[in-house]
Amino acid sequence: MENRKVQDLAPRSAPVQGRSRERTRLILDVTSELLEKVGFDDLTTVLIAKGVGISVGSLYHYYPNKHAILHALGLRWLEEIEQALGTIAGWSVESMDSDELLDKMLTTHLAVYRKQRAVLTLVQAMFAVPELRELDTRHDDMVIGHMAEIFRRMGIQRHPKERERLGRFYLEMTHAAFLVIVNQNGQRARRTLDDLRMVMSTWLQHHLQ
Repeated sequence: MENRKVQDLAPRSAPVQGRSRERTRLILDVTSELLEKVGFDDLTTVLIAKGVGISVGSLYHYYPNKHAILHALGLRWLEEIEQALGTIAGWSVESMDSDELLDKMLTTHLAVYRKQRAVLTLVQAMFAVPELRELDTRHDDMVIGHMAEIFRRMGIQRHPKERERLGRFYLEMTHAAFLVIVNQNGQRARRTLDDLRMVMSTWLQHHLQ
């Protein structure tokens, strides 16, 4: 059963030619737009194919079903999260002021959420749909692991399991707030981000003492 699910989520073939890579990118971009417009339940391969400008049969040459397309979309988002975390890891964390570091981390991390259209719907699907749930787990483990190492470099000399606990707290707090912020506009979004920054700064200073 597990092998069947993996096969069902796999693209039909890896895009090699430039035209195939562009078509794959377009399929994912259109899926993002449709998630924003119609939501997960009303998203269909018929709508996706129409948005791309191809037949459903042609769409199936790239992905076997809706879940496979969402899986690929989720993977692309996770890759961008990983790139953001890699950027943070490349900073001179040890010598940075903690508030400056926190502000830069939040800004860098939030930018990935803002870039992904319908991110809330995508995240909900990753959590709720059994075929996509491993993406949610992979996301959590990745953020927790990276942040535990950042906290070590900042000078939080605790047991590794305790730093992982702190990494999970960072994940849960920021993830929830980012999903709110990306659905707010202007001043409301800025105020929510300021509140998140204030809470996280107080929390971080406590553990740096």
